[in-house]
Amino acid sequence: MSPIRKTAKEHAVRQEGPVEVEPVPITKGDTVSVRYDGILSQHGADQVFLHVGFGPTNYWTNVRDIPMQKKGKMWEAQVPEVFHNRLNFCFKDSAGHWDNNQGKNWTFTVHDGGTVT
Repeated sequence: MSPIRKTAKEHAVRQEGPVEVEPVPITKGDTVSVRYDGILSQHGADQVFLHVGFGPTNYWTNVRDIPMQKKGKMWEAQVPEVFHNRLNFCFKDSAGHWDNNQGKNWTFTVHDGGTVT
C-alpha cells in the first residue's frame, strides 16, 4: 500500500458505529467535526455534549465539554485546532447519561502533517 498524503482539499469521513469524524486523517491544527447518532440521541436526549480530551487513552488532558447542535437525526460539534497526537472523546446528555463506546471511548491518532500510511 502506498502512503497517502493529506491535502487541504481532502475531506474524508470516517464512521465508527454511531460516530462520524471529518476530516480523516486528522492533522495537527485541523478543526475536527464530530457527528453522533448513538444511544443518547436515540433515547430522546434534549442536549448532547462532546466530552473531549487529548493524549493517551488512559490519561486525557485539556478535557472539556462542547455542546453539540442537533442537525437532522445527528448531533454535531467541532473540536477547534487539534494540537496533540491523540484525540479522545465520548458523549453525555443533560440528564447525566453517558455513551463511552462500551468503556473504550472513541480515539483517533492525530498526524503531524507528514506522510500517512
